[in-house]
Amino acid sequence: MNQEEIWDVDAAQRYDTPGTGMFAPEILGPTVDRLAELAGGGAALEFAIGTGRVAVPLAGRGVPVTGIELSLPMVRQLRTRADEATIPVIVGDMATSVAPGEYTLVYLVYNTISNLLTQAEQVECFRNAARHLGPGGRFVIELWVPELRKLPPGQKATVWETEPGYIGLDTYDVLRQHVVSHHFRFDESKQARLTRSPHRYIWPAELDLMAQLAGFELESRHADWSGAEFTAESRSHVSVYRIPSNR
Repeated sequence: MNQEEIWDVDAAQRYDTPGTGMFAPEILGPTVDRLAELAGGGAALEFAIGTGRVAVPLAGRGVPVTGIELSLPMVRQLRTRADEATIPVIVGDMATSVAPGEYTLVYLVYNTISNLLTQAEQVECFRNAARHLGPGGRFVIELWVPELRKLPPGQKATVWETEPGYIGLDTYDVLRQHVVSHHFRFDESKQARLTRSPHRYIWPAELDLMAQLAGFELESRHADWSGAEFTAESRSHVSVYRIPSNR
């Protein structure tokens, strides 16, 4: 599966879930608050902007936002919420595509860096972020922590969420650091709908090394957008990297 096949017209139309899931106010609100703070009055660039879940409310806070997005169907869905003048979008890969101008903030949310399936591509993503930032600029990544501690010997999958009408599980290839997320959605019928997405998982220490290779320093790491402490039990993290001011 390539990313264009995954983020097709059907995925774009099903992506927005206003008020629930990743669109829930208790999740989206702190995300936008923190990004607005980190932008510091400057412009922001979102890698993999998608349908504008974060970009639209962030722009509504007065932060100029530009996006890079590989999926044309996702961009078309974004255009139902904001026009090109409000949120410009460059269609292309977040590891290589260049947006005009200079930014104080580049951000990449909701595990999306793991959509790049090789370590080399992920390093290039960091370098691309650095390319868009001046001294003191920040790159923010939201990413999940691999749940390998849940894998007993011989088991290749973990169930990470169950709720009425939905089961989410991940299958791991620990040799290549690959994981495929499986999303099962079902109703009262005998049929279930399955969607899948491949990822390359990254440990926080490896992410920090990628940042160093691109000229960043780790400024902070928290367990969520509200600033909770990051611990060994945290399931995800929000990491803020900064270009040194004396670069």
